[in-house]
Amino acid sequence: MQKNHYLFTSESVSEGHPDKIADQISDQILDRFLAFDSEAHVAVETLVTTGQVIIVGEVKSKTYVDVQNVARETIKNIGYTKDDYYFSYKSLGVLSAIHDQSEDIAQGVIREEGEQGAGDQGMMFGYAVDETEELMPLPIAMAHKIMEIISFIRKQTNVMPYLRPDGKSQVTVEYDENHRPVGIHTIVISLQHDEFIKSGFDPKEAERRMQETIKQDILRYVFPRLKDAFGKDIAGMLERFDPENLLVNPTGKFVIGGPHGDSGLTGRKIIVDTYGGRGAHGGGAFSGKDPSKVDRSAAYAVRHLAKNMVAAGVAREILIQVSYAIGVAQPINIYVNTYGTSKVSLTDAEIGEKLLENFKLTPQAIEDRLKLREPVFAETAAYGHFGRKPRKTIKRFKQYNYEKKQEEITEKEVELFTWEKLDLIDEIKQIFDLK
Repeated sequence: MQKNHYLFTSESVSEGHPDKIADQISDQILDRFLAFDSEAHVAVETLVTTGQVIIVGEVKSKTYVDVQNVARETIKNIGYTKDDYYFSYKSLGVLSAIHDQSEDIAQGVIREEGEQGAGDQGMMFGYAVDETEELMPLPIAMAHKIMEIISFIRKQTNVMPYLRPDGKSQVTVEYDENHRPVGIHTIVISLQHDEFIKSGFDPKEAERRMQETIKQDILRYVFPRLKDAFGKDIAGMLERFDPENLLVNPTGKFVIGGPHGDSGLTGRKIIVDTYGGRGAHGGGAFSGKDPSKVDRSAAYAVRHLAKNMVAAGVAREILIQVSYAIGVAQPINIYVNTYGTSKVSLTDAEIGEKLLENFKLTPQAIEDRLKLREPVFAETAAYGHFGRKPRKTIKRFKQYNYEKKQEEITEKEVELFTWEKLDLIDEIKQIFDLK
């Protein structure tokens, strides 16, 4: 590595990782509430372990959600369908301990008159950088893409039939003195798999064959798709990547995984969910929280601003912080850091002032602008909340109405990842006098 160059690493995990199972169950439950009650207030946490799912939290809603059915359906879709995993949607137990939202909290959020207050105090960060087409840091973008491709291969093909749902990836990128990515240094991939040891095989030899088989399959089936997922420059980095620096299941066999290997909990992958350690993080998790919780909605809002600011040419890299007090609508502060990459004749503080003057950042305004009172959150719970492609889709939800004693079905067209849209560029260019 050249002098003044440095390395930066980010990781991702598969949808079958225990913490991500928990996130997905929590967000699937949230979406069910919002599908039938757009004003629902939800804070749901999930714990998964061997043969067991425990769901807790606070909800204020006029609808009922069969959380046991949602949990089983989610786990089935992830791929935990065999009793060999010691965590199967068919045989596991589901315990629900959800109760009403505290009236003390509700009084600051639900108001008959005036502006909706923030659902909690805290600080939130949004970040963007021009390293990828999605304006995300390259290490986390590539780590996510590796896991997405492997999930597709596991679910939609039979070329790696030994794959089980759990897995992790880690990408180390080399940067030059100008903080530009110049190469892929190391990739670590750990994948849960079926038992490779056959009768009469030496365990060490079986382990060596397992590692070699998975590594060759990754090079044969994952890397071509990975190159296609990125632009010419990054694809070139992958062409130059030394396969000796691809480390596959470095601890050895990985048969015991998922919640049987490690318990999982909602909100324990907040760096995976955001920027892979770049920028900053306010500490609040996202999954299972309705948009009145600014931990989630304000983090989406400032990512939306940061991404559009970079796309508009205000700066090559930008970090935005906002903070709130519970029950208060207006943010307490805004902080902007362009890391010396600003292209406008304003200080970072002046850039922040202009953002506050021109974009309303109250919880209600954020919900309205980003259409967050819709069931749009399940898709965020694996492979990152940011750097995803905004799109419209039709969702169909079934629910049993115990008052009417009949099943209700609702179908909604919703817009996913609205905070990733580049729909503020013209407005930002006008605000900052950019051509």
